[in-house]
Amino acid sequence: MRLLFLLMAVVMGTGVWGQKLFQPEPWPSSRIIAKSMLGALAVMSLLAVRYPLQILPLMVFEIIWKTTFILLFFVPAWLKGAVPPDMQILFWECIGIVVAYLAVPWRYFWVRYFDHPSEPWRKAKS
Repeated sequence: MRLLFLLMAVVMGTGVWGQKLFQPEPWPSSRIIAKSMLGALAVMSLLAVRYPLQILPLMVFEIIWKTTFILLFFVPAWLKGAVPPDMQILFWECIGIVVAYLAVPWRYFWVRYFDHPSEPWRKAKS
């Protein structure tokens, strides 16, 4: 997990921040949103190198949003043969999520977030 978070921080960090700093041309809104999310994720991934299990929900969030993009937006456009260039670029930035599926300790995630009792809504009266 730590290696995956470090890889995310380095690869996404250099890619996203490098593009923002050295490619100042106007970007479409979809690219701005994606780059903002990926940039924030790269920064948080540095923290996750130190605390991988505590930041695990961040990894699951990344898996969900990238998988959603691929399955619900990219694949239908690809099947129609109508993938715009910006969507194709985003696809190549998202496809690496396959590695995260292998690295996440899914049993731990399930036990921690589904089998484990939830926190109380209110503090117990003393």
